[in-house]
Amino acid sequence: MCNWKINFQIYVYKMRHLHMCFLCMTALLTLFYIFNERPRWDYLEPLKQTNKMFIIFTEDPLTDTLKEKLSDWSEIVPQTFDFQLLPLKFPNQSESEWKTLFKPCAAQRLFLPLLLTEVDSLLYVDTDILFLSPVTDIWKFFGRFNESQIAALAPEHENENIGWYNRFARHPFYGRLGVNSGVMLMNLTRMRNFNWEQHVLPIYKEYKLRITWGDQDIINILFYYHPDKLHIMPCEYNYRPDHCMYMSICNTSHSGIKLLHGNRGYFHLNKQPLFKIIYSAIESYQLGTNVYTNFLMPLRASLSAQAVNESTCGKIARDSLLVANFIFEN
Repeated sequence: MCNWKINFQIYVYKMRHLHMCFLCMTALLTLFYIFNERPRWDYLEPLKQTNKMFIIFTEDPLTDTLKEKLSDWSEIVPQTFDFQLLPLKFPNQSESEWKTLFKPCAAQRLFLPLLLTEVDSLLYVDTDILFLSPVTDIWKFFGRFNESQIAALAPEHENENIGWYNRFARHPFYGRLGVNSGVMLMNLTRMRNFNWEQHVLPIYKEYKLRITWGDQDIINILFYYHPDKLHIMPCEYNYRPDHCMYMSICNTSHSGIKLLHGNRGYFHLNKQPLFKIIYSAIESYQLGTNVYTNFLMPLRASLSAQAVNESTCGKIARDSLLVANFIFEN
């Protein structure tokens, strides 16, 4: 599991000034199983014997901080997860160029198939992702891949009138509105067989003066030319401020919000208070204490504040709590 109870923002809340590449291997169980809660879903049973692993790509001086915090957590919940800290690594001939593409180390995900040769599949998430549901909810999409698909992403937008790619992009992009790369299921075995890196490098060489969002644009261009290789996930698995800041364009009323993406610093801003409030509730939660009284109840109270209710994203407050209410109130 990556976030909600296990939330890297707890100890890297200053990471707007630090640079860390973070990915979560799906070898992890749901956060509820990690903390010895009794899960309600039968499909979690096969995962109980699975090795649970964090893989973090980072650089000094953050390495020691991460190691210390993860070691502390492993003492609070012993024998529940392992972790691995790896240095950033890019093609030697253009390392500095890749390292600063869009944001520091964001392009690391493009080279995971060759860096993690012993890993079959993983879930990559940006550092500004919060899990509001078990990681198994998104992991199940691997089972929905057809024989050709190598990755899964959610759309960049749901509405052509306010989409970015269809209005501003100067390069090809996937589908009608493009895809967002903040949450990405990656079958590394299939990506290696596809010769992923041999596709990425020529795309960057051809389009580097025309891309705005760095590695995300490269991913969009690649899947424009190979649409059969991509599986599309619903928007609730990468819910962003764009989905609610103007109007509600992602229907989460039935299943709830699964993964919350506070891109563009929204976990630290007051523009849409809901995002900052959920982030703060997770940051304040003390690992090992009662989840209902120390997390869910305070979060409910905060989300009922007037500032939230008067904001456009406040309309999805109920949806953001849907899974938590189901699990923790009983």
